[in-house]
Amino acid sequence: MTKIITIHQPGYVPWLGFFHKLLISDVYVAFDDVQYEKNSYNNRNKIKMPQGECWLTVPIVTKGKSKKTLINNAQIDNKQNWAKKHLKTIQANYSKSNFYKDYFYFFEETYNKNWEVLSDLNMHILKWLLKELKIDVEVVLSSNLKDKKSKKGKLVLEICKILDADIYISGTFGKEYLNIQDFQKEKIDVYFQDYKHPIYSQLWGDFIPNMSIIDLLLNHGKESKKIIMEGNIDKQKIVREKDLKS
Repeated sequence: MTKIITIHQPGYVPWLGFFHKLLISDVYVAFDDVQYEKNSYNNRNKIKMPQGECWLTVPIVTKGKSKKTLINNAQIDNKQNWAKKHLKTIQANYSKSNFYKDYFYFFEETYNKNWEVLSDLNMHILKWLLKELKIDVEVVLSSNLKDKKSKKGKLVLEICKILDADIYISGTFGKEYLNIQDFQKEKIDVYFQDYKHPIYSQLWGDFIPNMSIIDLLLNHGKESKKIIMEGNIDKQKIVREKDLKS
């Protein structure tokens, strides 16, 4: 049986394209033991408000910390009242959405907990989202994969080999650092995701793409999974394309 894996840093309430990668994979490796990138999608994402886009940012402690801090060691700056701010922002901008009452309880519960480490918060939210979206994918933390020795593109290949992957799903930026010939030598196909963003009904005027999954979920509820896949390749087609190459 063909095994498809994807590797991606655990982001904060990610966008739709991230969930498409998981929907076309059997295994998602959360790349939690790589360097935390300041003001990246590791710790922030966008939602929609009447004035346009709005960033939700989880503040991270940087004073006295190494610039090479790993994601699973990135400490949340709880001296800032970020959780209350995020909760109020979601409430203010989505209280009139169709599925606000179905899902807001989770955000209340989440933001009322004391989170110390960014990756713990991100993985907690992700696991709930996978359940609500009915995405059947095995989740593996890269920090739990021992004896890794490689870096960058070669590290991705090493993880693929450890997990016996037949196909690796990469983002478009993977073209900049992956050596496809190395994957071919190991008989692992690489598929570069080309996500076509669907247009769906939102609050507050004209459609704005690339919002956090929060925007889609609170507006469309259980239809969200179907909307994520609209116009995009599914797992079965990727497997068929590999079989035709063989």
